[in-house]
Amino acid sequence: MFEGRSQLIAYFHMWHTGRPAAEQCEGCTFNTSHINELSYLHSRDVSYAIFYEGQYEESSRYRDFMGYTVPCYSVPQHSVDRLIADRHFGILVCYLRDGDQVYETYWTTGRGNEAMAPSYGLLDRTVYGRQEFWEDSPEGWPQRWGAKGGQFQLDGRPTAQWPRIHAGRDDDLGTMPDGWAACSSSLHTGPPAAATN
Repeated sequence: MFEGRSQLIAYFHMWHTGRPAAEQCEGCTFNTSHINELSYLHSRDVSYAIFYEGQYEESSRYRDFMGYTVPCYSVPQHSVDRLIADRHFGILVCYLRDGDQVYETYWTTGRGNEAMAPSYGLLDRTVYGRQEFWEDSPEGWPQRWGAKGGQFQLDGRPTAQWPRIHAGRDDDLGTMPDGWAACSSSLHTGPPAAATN
């Protein structure tokens, strides 16, 4: 994962196993969608990777659907506790490799993850800002979103998914367990395939 470099930045992407693309974490999709060009990090001896909470088969199909170009890995269930250490997925973590030893040097979550998303920095410079309820805006200015994830969604799915849907990309992540609803995307016209173990 370090790809021969001494440092690694890893984003731990929440995953809802068996759920369709439209129901994957909108905040993690927001953060991850901003990261594409890694050459600046690489030139400073830093690698970057996404660590998915879910099974590789599903998360790799999501990666393909979203068009992510950065390395992605699935964290095996037996390694979650060691890596997460009483935290949760949705964290940004920095590591340092020194010989055979790896040290976690930094981690953050919530608003600390905003470093991944230049959209917020750009919105902060506009007249109306982020248009979230917590902002101290003058009377009558648009304030459309709270801070509980709705600001990352549009019409019931992560906002960054819509350009992919409109481009005709298939967002089918595979089979879902019996009784779970199929994705509402117009790309899926039939019932979901039978669940497999």
